[in-house]
Formats: sequence, C-alpha cells, structure tokens
Amino acid sequence: MAVEEFRSNKLRTFLSLFGVTIGIFCIISVLATINSLEQAIQNDIKSLGSNTVYIDKWEYDGGDDYPWWKFVNRPPIASSEVDLLRQKVPAIQNAAFEMDMNDNVEYGNSVLSNVVYYGVSEDFFKIQEVDLYLGRSLQPNDFDHATNAILMGNTVATQLFGKAEDALDKLVKLRNGKAGRVVGIVKKQGTSIMEMWRFDDALIMPNRSLAQMVPEKMAAPKIIVQGKPNIPMPMLLDELNGAMRSLRKLKPAEENNFSLNDIDSFSQFISELSGNVSKGGWAIAALSLIVGMFGVANIMFVTVRERTPQIGLKKAIGAKRSTILTEFLLESAFLCILGGLIGLLLVFILTTIFSAVSSFPLFIAPQIVALAISICIVVGMIAGIVPASIAARMDPVVAIRSN
Repeated sequence: MAVEEFRSNKLRTFLSLFGVTIGIFCIISVLATINSLEQAIQNDIKSLGSNTVYIDKWEYDGGDDYPWWKFVNRPPIASSEVDLLRQKVPAIQNAAFEMDMNDNVEYGNSVLSNVVYYGVSEDFFKIQEVDLYLGRSLQPNDFDHATNAILMGNTVATQLFGKAEDALDKLVKLRNGKAGRVVGIVKKQGTSIMEMWRFDDALIMPNRSLAQMVPEKMAAPKIIVQGKPNIPMPMLLDELNGAMRSLRKLKPAEENNFSLNDIDSFSQFISELSGNVSKGGWAIAALSLIVGMFGVANIMFVTVRERTPQIGLKKAIGAKRSTILTEFLLESAFLCILGGLIGLLLVFILTTIFSAVSSFPLFIAPQIVALAISICIVVGMIAGIVPASIAARMDPVVAIRSN
C-alpha cells in the first residue's frame, strides 16, 4: 500500500524524501570522511613505531602560536647521547639516532633534486619498518665502518634509472661528490597524510656516512626511543626526562632544552579532533533531518486524510487501534528508510569517484550504514507518531461516512 501510494504521488513523495535524503547524505558524508581520515592518520602514526618517543629540540605539536623562537636556540641532539641514554634508562628497548636533509643525487647525466637523505643508526630498523623491494638492507658492517652502502626509495630509483630494479648495485653521486652504492631498493610506500617518513623520495644510509657530508647539528638530528612492551608511556617519559636533564647538566630551576614527543599522544589528539569535527557534522545534518521530518509528517497527514474511509472500514471489521497505529508508523519509517538509502547511494557514488581520482581512499564503514538506517527508523517513527495516532483514534462510522 505504501509503495502504491508513493507511485501515485511521485512529486509529493520526492519532496518529502528530499529532506531525509539530504540529512542522511550530510551525516554519512561527514562520518565517512572523518572515519577515513582518522584511520589513515592512525595508520601513519602506527608506522612511526609503537610505544615510541622522539627526542628533538623541536616540539611536534605545531599550531598558529608555535613558539619557534623558544626552540631555535636549543642545543641540537647529539649521536653520543644515544649510548648514554641506554645506560641511564633501563626501560629502553631500542634507541636510534636519525638525521636528515635534502640535496641532489646524480647518475651519469641525470640529476634529481630535493631528495631526502636519511642518516640512521642500526636500531632504526628495529623501530621503524622499512620494507624492501629488491636487494638487502643495511648490515652491521655498514654502520661500523661507515661504508658507502645506501637504500634508495622507489620513486628516486624510477626517476633516476627509468626502472626501479635497474638502480640495484649502481654507484650514484651524493652530496659533495661522495659516491654511494645502491644495495637495496625500498618498496613503494605511497602517499601518507603525516609524511613523517618520505621513503619513496629518499636515500637511507648510516648516520656516520651522512655525517661525512654534513655536520650532525645541520641535519635535524633526533633520537628515537622505543620503550619495552611492559613499560607505561608516562614512566618512560619520566625516566627519559630525568636522564636527558642529567646528561645536559640542567639545574632544577632550569627548563628543558629538549623535547620529548610522545607518538601515542598524537593518536589521542587525532581521536579527540575527529570527535569534535563529527559533532559539527551532526549539528549540520540535524537541521536537514528536522526539515525532512516535517516533510514526512506532512505526507503522512495527507495519507491519513486520503485513506480515512479505508481506516473506518478496517476498524468496522475489527481492526484494533494498535494495528492502525503500527500500519502508519511502518509506512512512515519505510518512507524515511527509502530516503536514507538514496542518501547512502549518493555518498557511495561520491566516495567511489573521489577514491578513484585521489590518492586518499574514502570508505563507508558498516557501522555507519547501520547508524544511518537506525536514524531513518527513529526519524520515521517520530514523524509518523501524530498522524498514526489520529488514524488509530478515528471513529469507524464517521470515517466511513467521510467518503
């Protein structure tokens, strides 16, 4: 009966559905975008290492009021501090020194600019996963004797040699004319939101090798510390803070001249930010749903008036109030579900198109679909409760005579 009613009044049905469709479209679009964005950022954060702290002279919080002038004059992190930290902090499982800079790399007549040079110590690969496409990783001997062995990013290898595999075992010219032998090619990483590590556009080498090309303090040095699995992050931060203050001989009244950047706190911050943005999306969508609710209520009032003789006949042959009430509530809910499904279809089409043309994938999680259907049912019940109650309370004699 509901379907036939919709077919016979297509324009009226469309106008009634439009508000619900737009409301569900807004909610699902916002939730799907925020959910996809949060998932991508959380995956990037996980790639930085679990239970990990980055010791740097800079804080990674950022923001419009970032006090860069406060940090710029801090002393740089030194590679000699890594072993001293290991001795002072038993909670450390792995500790790596890392430095980076941008420069050119040459092979024959080809020159590639803005390539990232990463100089790392041996423990770096125990903290940060670096998947190889071809060749081998850096070996202990490479770190002990500062060899010219390097790992080359997939994009660098492709742009410099045409094919990534052709770069293996080739000698390339690095900064200051220093030669580097490509012993491994990093598996293509793809784009990431945070871009903490740009392995596709990078060369990875022992930090001693990079230190021969540029002084440590000029190459954004930092220490990456990974705590033992059973050590809580607050305890690890407290021990690292005490150890660093001791190494730098800071007096109790002096503030830190280093920063402890906790990766786990980034994850919490992103979750809180996503929640706040979602609330804004809900507020916008609620307005559309309210408009849609009035539209559905309007069509249900018209439906009740048009079917008044049928209602009277049903009640005359024994239909209970609850039966009439349920009939119109189900019809109202069905109308909203139909509008919601159209909204979901529109979001699905847009996410498919966006994911195809963009490097950032959008997806609609199953729980979001379930939430949309639930919202439609609730909105339909609320919109239809008054018309359904009027229909259920009709006097059968008066209703039949209204024809």
